[in-house]
Amino acid sequence: MKKNPFLYIRGLRKAEHTVFAVNDGQKFYFDPQFGVKQAYSSGQQVKRSIIEALNLPFAAITFNWEIENFGKKDKESAKQKEPHSPCDPSFADQLLGGYMKAESGSYTVKRRSPLSISAMRPLHPLLGGIENPTEDLTFDRTSHPEHHKVNVYKIENSKRVLIEEEELNQWLIENKRNLPNRAFIQDQKRSSGLFVYDIAIDLRTLFCVSTNRLEPELFPEIETKLRNEGWIETKNIFGKCLLCPADRRKTIIEALSHAIINWRITSNQSRTFSLMETIALAMSDNAHKIAFAIRGELSDETERPTAVPRIDETSGAEIFLTPLVSSILPGFSGSSDALEKAEKYIIDYLNSYDYEKQEFIS
Repeated sequence: MKKNPFLYIRGLRKAEHTVFAVNDGQKFYFDPQFGVKQAYSSGQQVKRSIIEALNLPFAAITFNWEIENFGKKDKESAKQKEPHSPCDPSFADQLLGGYMKAESGSYTVKRRSPLSISAMRPLHPLLGGIENPTEDLTFDRTSHPEHHKVNVYKIENSKRVLIEEEELNQWLIENKRNLPNRAFIQDQKRSSGLFVYDIAIDLRTLFCVSTNRLEPELFPEIETKLRNEGWIETKNIFGKCLLCPADRRKTIIEALSHAIINWRITSNQSRTFSLMETIALAMSDNAHKIAFAIRGELSDETERPTAVPRIDETSGAEIFLTPLVSSILPGFSGSSDALEKAEKYIIDYLNSYDYEKQEFIS
């Protein structure tokens, strides 16, 4: 049977009392069927975490600012403009993550990522979400009151004016007040439960960059650079392209396989640390099979709707179970080297494709 030139991966993780990403607290969406809030980490954040886990050099991004009314006091304002990528796929983050650069007076260069990555969301609406009740936090530095500074301002003629220490001390005594170096953060949301994410790897474009000039993926100078670095001219289903050299492909395949298995949310939006440990992984060239393999099912054993996780070993997908699976599913036992086996499976799968001939090696 002919293989599909894609690798689909579903991962099941457990999160405990944590925050993935923030937008007035933990990001969430509302599930209309069960009427519950669903915590999630965006696909962009998952992709960024995977790219960081590659542990390969990043391309340098240029961040642009524009100052209006420069030199005119009280009228100057700085506005951030669109950051510019070098659009250089010799860097792994550009090759795998994609890029786009659009400037006025120049043409647009764009590469779509060969990795399609979903949000990390609950396995089932009833198996993960926002904790209740919310939590109040304290940013407290009262243990060293002399070390930290407290600034107090008064409003005079619509302007903030710093109150001098002597005047402030007098005000505190007269008004019988204290102003501690402590801040309260109210109604903070946390997430717990079983969460899944899905990844699709397009082997046709994984290491191929189009040389089409109508919808360009490369600037002429970058194309020349790639050719000089040994990129091979070939052709895929989308047309003529340049193929990453074999030794570079080997390095990236090993790094990508490790990153897909071992990524962690490491951005400054993640707080209240959770291991977010992996319970199971399913892989196939058929997207339906990974959905069948790891799923949540409604249970009719109670009056209130409840759900249970399911690992279906008859789905036809390759399934890798860690020892943690027995903590959520009775009768299942995993292996301590499951993640190493999963990583090797990805490496072998990606190496089994002939990127020059655009077909699997028989």
